[in-house]
Amino acid sequence: MRFSKKVLFFGLVLAAVAGALLVSCSKKSDAAAGKGLVGVIMPTRSEERWIKDGNAVKEGLEKLGYTVNLQFSDDDIPTQTRQIDDLITRGVKVLVIASIDGSALSNQLANAAANKIPVIAYDRLLMKSPNVDYYVSFDNYKVGGQMGDILIRGLKLDQATTAKPVIIELFAGSPDDNNSVGFYQGAMDNLKPYFDKAVLKVPSGQIERTVVGTLRWDAAEAQKRMENLLSAYYSGNEVLNGILSPYDPISLSCLEACKAVGYGSTPGKPLPVVGGQDCIVASCKSILAGEQYATVLKDTRSLGAATVELVDTLLQGKTPTGLDTSSYNNGSKIVPSLLLDSVIVTKDNLKTAVIDTGYISASELGL
Repeated sequence: MRFSKKVLFFGLVLAAVAGALLVSCSKKSDAAAGKGLVGVIMPTRSEERWIKDGNAVKEGLEKLGYTVNLQFSDDDIPTQTRQIDDLITRGVKVLVIASIDGSALSNQLANAAANKIPVIAYDRLLMKSPNVDYYVSFDNYKVGGQMGDILIRGLKLDQATTAKPVIIELFAGSPDDNNSVGFYQGAMDNLKPYFDKAVLKVPSGQIERTVVGTLRWDAAEAQKRMENLLSAYYSGNEVLNGILSPYDPISLSCLEACKAVGYGSTPGKPLPVVGGQDCIVASCKSILAGEQYATVLKDTRSLGAATVELVDTLLQGKTPTGLDTSSYNNGSKIVPSLLLDSVIVTKDNLKTAVIDTGYISASELGL
């Protein structure tokens, strides 16, 4: 019996050692693969744009000889924190993170800094941490301004008068996403002169970003809110003329809520002018069909290419240039930022801006 216990004990020890060696070897092989291992984490695979973003970064880095571990967090913060912890353990050389909640990763970012791993915030600024090295995105304030410009153009606000105010409702992005601050501020700054002249009116009175925000950019929640607004403020003769929308799925959901109560099919109730963001296939089809008025194209290929170039620059030991070092304060530091330009897409320029550039193929749009 003693002999059997000893055999069992040593067997367990050997198994533990062997397991540790296998994990160690796995970490070493991960870290040593190609020109280096890069961790890329996107918030979800349930949205078209994040799949495109993740694949663009992965493919670009792999073409340069890097090994890429791409993961999606399914909009679950604990999953994202575990993924980052795992990638740090695996010995990544750089972390590219599109966060779910920009303020929820402080411990992981501190761990990355302790391991001398540069962190790039991808399209969503990581907040309240000194351990964010770079931010790559589009200029959020300018994107928001374009969202406002869509309503100015689509509703012909420059021709409107106070005799008959233009009626709109407002939607904003997720309150825990710092990008939504820039989007909303940019849009409202461009719309402010029309509010000041009483050319624009919001019957619900719901204007503050914290009130009109949509947690996790959830289109279903936005649709419920739109349905409630229509029921509470538009059951009489008031007709909704436009909707400020920060995101294409929200735009489409709002339009569905409007169509359900007769907009677009009842005389005197045309579909409201609705913009959006991300230029997804469904919204492009809607624009071509004359429903969604416009969207803002943020070409993920350009964003991916800029990120790949930044990662490559860092791993070659070079210093990045051309960065904005004044605009983006994450509450702990000014984060050096690489900012790209975006484009308003309407029915008039969809072919040249989207199809001819190869962002979306004609076949995807049923053309």
